[in-house]
Amino acid sequence: MPAVFGTRIGVAWLVFLAMIFTSDVGSGADAPGKETTNPAKVAADANEPTAQAPGADKSPYFNLQGKIATERARLRALPGRTGLLNEESRYSVFDEEVIIRDFFQNRRGGVFVDVGCAWPIQANNTYYLEHHLGWTGVGIDALDDYAAQWREKRPGAQFLNYLVTEQSSDAAEFYRSQNLGLSSASKKRADGRHFGGSLEVEKIEVPAATLDEILEAAGITRVDLLSLDIEGHEIAALRGLDLNRYQPELIVSEGIRPEVEALLSSNGYERIERYVPFDRTNRYYRRRSVDSPPPVAHPDAGH
Repeated sequence: MPAVFGTRIGVAWLVFLAMIFTSDVGSGADAPGKETTNPAKVAADANEPTAQAPGADKSPYFNLQGKIATERARLRALPGRTGLLNEESRYSVFDEEVIIRDFFQNRRGGVFVDVGCAWPIQANNTYYLEHHLGWTGVGIDALDDYAAQWREKRPGAQFLNYLVTEQSSDAAEFYRSQNLGLSSASKKRADGRHFGGSLEVEKIEVPAATLDEILEAAGITRVDLLSLDIEGHEIAALRGLDLNRYQPELIVSEGIRPEVEALLSSNGYERIERYVPFDRTNRYYRRRSVDSPPPVAHPDAGH
């Protein structure tokens, strides 16, 4: 093992094209801010280096701020928002942040595992927890481009440079995209073809490890939040985690993937239906209580 530190295209295409351009949306730490995979995670903070690949700003897909704003407004206007769900997200792409806060009811002092973390503040699901609620945890990404920023801006977290998968390796194949937020173990996702786009990619080798190995080496024995944003690689990451041992209270998995839902259901998790209308990109899972009935298929479960 290496040293462990380091669906539909219909609804999805708009989010993909829009999110590629998040670097120009909003300003500072208050900019809120995913197809069913999050392509863009681009820093919006002018004071935070974007770390995007050379030439990324020349892509035709980096010109859709208006569509981002439209999708955000549509989500914000949906009925049924109560309590913390009425608040505006400060850092996450859309409302991931407030949904997570709603689930934990602003609990302080929790532990997060942020897989596919990318930038430390903007377009990040866990920065609010650390900065405002005193959580600690780990941010894990296959690209070390983000390491310096995490060391500077996330003192309560460790940044670990690994591809999270089901089998460890010293040199796993990975594709660094022209837009870093699209980088993936899948070339088709990294170059944008999965979404109808075209971006330059560089094939590289990165260290890989399972979540079991990473958490063991990091000394983490409890996980409150597991956030997965790894461009279609979520199922491989989950296969490398002993869910009965760590039992995350909340799992946020990007993408609406039946194989992910099946694996989680077989390990005692259920989809949280309350959050489905407010996030068309991620699914939220909690441990199923003894009295809970099996989840029914959602109309967009194949997306």
